[in-house]
Amino acid sequence: MHDKQVILLVEDNPDDEALTLRALKKNNITTRVIVAHDGVEAIDYVFGTGLYEGRDPHDLPLIILLDLKLPRVDGFEVLTRLRTDERTKLLPIIILTSSKEQQDIVHGYRLGANSYVRKPVDFEQFVDAVRQLGLYWLVLNERPPLGGTVQLMSAPRALISERFRA
Repeated sequence: MHDKQVILLVEDNPDDEALTLRALKKNNITTRVIVAHDGVEAIDYVFGTGLYEGRDPHDLPLIILLDLKLPRVDGFEVLTRLRTDERTKLLPIIILTSSKEQQDIVHGYRLGANSYVRKPVDFEQFVDAVRQLGLYWLVLNERPPLGGTVQLMSAPRALISERFRA
C-alpha cells in the first residue's frame, strides 16, 4: 500500500531541499512530498515511530529520494534498515546525493539502492534530472506490491534449462 501518492525526500541541506522541491514543481510533479531532515526522521516516518507515532506504517511512500550525508543516522544506515525489513525491502529508494565517490556508489547498490543519481550543480540540469526521475519512477516503473507477501510460481527446472539452453 502506498501513502496516498507521497514522495519521501530525505535531505538535511535546506538549499538542496528547496532546489529539489522547486525542480519537482517546475516539472509539474504534483505528488505530495514529505521531507525528513535526517536519517532518524526518515526511519520514524516510514515505520510510524518517534515524531510519526500513530502514522500507519503500512502506508508507504511511492519512492524515497535519499541523501547519503545526513545527521544522526546516515543514508547508508537508513538504506540498511529499510532493506532488512520485509515491509520495505522492495520500496524504491533512489540515492540523490552530491557524492561522486566510487565507494559510495558501490556501497549504495550493495545495500539495495534502486538507483544512484548525482545532484547536478547547474539548476537546469538538476531540473532535467528530476524530470527524468519523475518520468521513470512515478510513471513508467511498475512497482511490486509492498508490505505483504506474494506467492511466486516457479517453473520446473527442466523447463527453465530447456528454454535457456545455448
